[in-house]
Amino acid sequence: MVAGESSGDLLASRLLSGLRPHLPDASLHGIGGERMAQYGFVSDWPMEKLSVNGLFEVARHYREIKGIQIALRDSLLARQPDLFIGVDAPDFNLGLEADLKSAGIPTMHFISPSIWAWRGGRIRKIARAASHMLVIFPFEEALYRKAGIPVTYVGHPLAEIIPMEPDVAAARAALGLDADATIVAVLPGSRMSELKYNAVSFIAAAKLLLRRDPKMRLVAPMAGPRQRQYFESLLAEAGLADVPLQILDGQSHVALAAADGVLVASGTASLEVALFKKPMVIAYKMMAATWHILRHMSYQPWIGLPNILAREFLVPELLQNAVTPQALADALWSQMADPARKSALRQRFTDMHHSLLRDTASESAQAVCQMLARTRK
Repeated sequence: MVAGESSGDLLASRLLSGLRPHLPDASLHGIGGERMAQYGFVSDWPMEKLSVNGLFEVARHYREIKGIQIALRDSLLARQPDLFIGVDAPDFNLGLEADLKSAGIPTMHFISPSIWAWRGGRIRKIARAASHMLVIFPFEEALYRKAGIPVTYVGHPLAEIIPMEPDVAAARAALGLDADATIVAVLPGSRMSELKYNAVSFIAAAKLLLRRDPKMRLVAPMAGPRQRQYFESLLAEAGLADVPLQILDGQSHVALAAADGVLVASGTASLEVALFKKPMVIAYKMMAATWHILRHMSYQPWIGLPNILAREFLVPELLQNAVTPQALADALWSQMADPARKSALRQRFTDMHHSLLRDTASESAQAVCQMLARTRK
């Protein structure tokens, strides 16, 4: 298995939670994180080596990442595993899967690349790479069936993990937050490149929100110690180290459960916010050269997963030059200050939660076991 970042580690761990009881003695290895390790997974390389985002950012690390891919491929070709599962990270995993599949090793890809959003031609590469697809959004199943690619819709693991009714009081108590305070969670991203481009704008926006409500409390969960250290250094360089901010080691779900509103970088985290039924502003900045290329490649007007699933702008999206502290603060404040809007948003997010809810651990594990049974005949 290969997972390239914290969201992939979480998704893979759900699959492993369902799979381990069926395969208690299986050897599980590749690249993964701490959650996967709880199920006996052994990571041959640090997962953080693959946690790079953006066209030019990836280019700077290309030689190292390509070297890991080649070394892993050669190791797997020598060991001949019964199955390879690539978890997200399509730029790394699909090429690896294609080489393994052509050598007779069954391959499964867990989570479809966003072919419905941009670069739809990748479905041809997926057909060459993946013996079977596990998809997490209901509309994706038809896309793969039409392309003749074996597919199973397993629901989104986060819909299973996140409770339909989060316990706000317990979350606030766990973080030492006042039950009556207004809480804003700040999630500028788990990748170092995301922190580089988003952290300062997000915290500057939070500082503006504090001026409107001096009793507001701010929480910022970090994906790991490296991210926390880098985040703190960015704030210090920007003169924002004095902003009263509770930085958390992990605990993103506790922070989201406690929050009244969220500033969040586009990605899986925005879906987590929706499943916690919270008002949010989705924002994203990247290297200017990367932005100029990618903005012309999208098939639809939304980038945030909640908006993509809803097929409308349920929540504001601010991109690149539009990501200013004032714009972020104004957009989030307007949602938090409108009870009718908050109530309507909560209902939409509840409906979305139901649509994504399956026994993902069991269904994905069943698909893996069925594939192993077929390949062993």
